[in-house]
Amino acid sequence: MDKQTVRDIDLKGKRALVRVDFNVPLDKATGEVADDNRIRAAMPTISYLRQQGASVVLCSHLGRPDGKVVESLRLTPVAKRLSALLGTPVITTADCVGPEAEAAAQALPAGAVLLLENLRFHPEEESNDPAFAQQLAELADVYVNDAFGTGHRAHASTAGVAAYLPAVAGLLMEREIAFLGGALATPEHPFVAILGGAKVSDKVKVVENLLSKVDTLLIGGGMANAFLVASGKSVGASRVVDGDPQHAAAALKLAQERGVLVLLPTDVVVADSFSAEAAHTTVPIGEVPSTWMLLDIGPETRAHFTEAITGAALVIWNGPMGVFEFSAFAQGTLAVAQALTQCKGTTIVGGGETAQAVQELGVADKITHVSTGGGATLEFLEGRTLPGVAALLDKRNTTA
Repeated sequence: MDKQTVRDIDLKGKRALVRVDFNVPLDKATGEVADDNRIRAAMPTISYLRQQGASVVLCSHLGRPDGKVVESLRLTPVAKRLSALLGTPVITTADCVGPEAEAAAQALPAGAVLLLENLRFHPEEESNDPAFAQQLAELADVYVNDAFGTGHRAHASTAGVAAYLPAVAGLLMEREIAFLGGALATPEHPFVAILGGAKVSDKVKVVENLLSKVDTLLIGGGMANAFLVASGKSVGASRVVDGDPQHAAAALKLAQERGVLVLLPTDVVVADSFSAEAAHTTVPIGEVPSTWMLLDIGPETRAHFTEAITGAALVIWNGPMGVFEFSAFAQGTLAVAQALTQCKGTTIVGGGETAQAVQELGVADKITHVSTGGGATLEFLEGRTLPGVAALLDKRNTTA
């Protein structure tokens, strides 16, 4: 997946329309940005474009306004935070298309930054309306996609606009493609994958694809419930989604056929209710009380997982090992995060809750790559082509 990037085109004097992923959480009390990691992730591309003499027209969505203007989902607080990070004013507009946006883009001097209003205030964004995509394209000379987190969406600003402008990857998008694509295309061995999260059904294709590449697969979180049931173990009152044990059984059979070692929990932290204050204890997997539920992996399992991870040449992790939002059930996720920091190989954390966990645990800077994608990372791990990536120019194409 060798795509052209901002390094491959002449940017001096050009207006660059940059799709970023500024879908950040806002503080409910103040309306300010509560977590600016996604904004910071786009900084290298924005800075590079400015250094090369381009003017920068940023576009993003925020939340789910469902195609109408929602005042609380305007990008004003995002612009304020971005301005502070850049150390320069960021111009804003009341809409992402139309006369005001066009005038602001055309008047933008080299090195200046404009942030358009929320793309999803228009239903045409998510429907990938060609006319809307063309309106966006008319604001610039080149298109840069730096929003890997929305790369799996065939929207006007992620795929449609590439039909009207030379389209290249930003530096963040380049990094995501390089690490995730490289890891799956030519993995180093031993290759260990760690999967957690709630449901097997959400990750059936991920499991199938990884089982053709990995040496060892570690299963934790809610997913482990189905695998344990498929292995004939009781999981007490733990929730098991209909159909998941069948998916798990098929995965275990496929792993056996392909010679992949699957490590499941051998001990677990169980609780009498789903709450932060629940009574809890650690038991071997064969001794789960019938009315209690599994909320984390136990110390023996953590040790087994750590041993597999620290000896790997490549590790990909997606999904927490337990209900890490509750401190009593965060030890499994913490142990896996710490094991990744001790691994001498390449370590990749696959977005979403897992990225949130390593950020909160303070170990993100010790991991080779923390993906900014959630759904996009999962689809990448499934081996699917992402529309937002496919739309970019290939290296061999010199149109730009």
